[in-house]
Amino acid sequence: MSGTAARRSDGRPGALWAVPALLYFALFAVVPMALVVALSFCRWSGLGSPHWAGTANWSRLLHDPQLGQSLRLSLLLTAVTWAVQTLICLPLGVWCAGHQRGRAVLSTLFFVPLLMSSAAVALLFSALLDPNFGLAHTIGPWLGVDDGNFIGDPHLALWTVMAVVTWQFVPFHTLLYQAAARQVPAQLYEAATIDGAERWRQFFSITLPQLRNTVVTSSVLILVGSLTYFDIVLILTNGGPGTSTRILPLHMYLTGFSSFDMGYASVLAVLLLVAGTTLSLLVVRVTGFRRMASQREGL
Repeated sequence: MSGTAARRSDGRPGALWAVPALLYFALFAVVPMALVVALSFCRWSGLGSPHWAGTANWSRLLHDPQLGQSLRLSLLLTAVTWAVQTLICLPLGVWCAGHQRGRAVLSTLFFVPLLMSSAAVALLFSALLDPNFGLAHTIGPWLGVDDGNFIGDPHLALWTVMAVVTWQFVPFHTLLYQAAARQVPAQLYEAATIDGAERWRQFFSITLPQLRNTVVTSSVLILVGSLTYFDIVLILTNGGPGTSTRILPLHMYLTGFSSFDMGYASVLAVLLLVAGTTLSLLVVRVTGFRRMASQREGL
């Protein structure tokens, strides 16, 4: 790649610099998605060669008794985790952005879950939530669950999963807000202090508007992530008790790798892809994220 070809006449990098990223995206995103779409029109058990099935797999969406419940559970999980994580992470990230030594130590402890994989987190809480030997056996009666069987109760299992998911991902989104809060110009707070504005007033009038872009970014990551992960649910409950925690990603996984119906599982995968993309575009459009400009001009 010559220097002349790699740069435009105005001195900015040319389009050739985007080729590696575009190739990577095409190889690991576009091609797999195209294969999944093609597989959704085939009948395949995972062994041998796929056989063309036309729209038979797509027709099953209308007759799948589990689809409605799985979709409802996924939407509930997405909405609750977004609300809880945002309400926790935003103020916690702003607090962690302080430069006091004590805050730095506590921030380090808050971010420990980031070092653990989802499988490790699920195994950890599987032991803690064991109704016979885990911590749940002790704290269950305090919370009104006499037998401590949080993940064995159809009415509590999904809420317990939400709590575990929140515990794992709060540090990541807190880190986003911490980094963004440290970029807020100190002059704004100094001027507000001179004007007599208290901390709560400064938070709602300065910090929160300055973090608008980060709120949108964090929300998109939460919404899309909630529609894709299933490993915690798989290890903790395996969709049970009954089907009370069989969210849509887990329904897709069990259909493909337990029932060996890769064709219909691909249909569910495409449905998840469309849902995630639609939610992301909706958030971007409603919040006006594409029209957002820097709020630091003139500082």
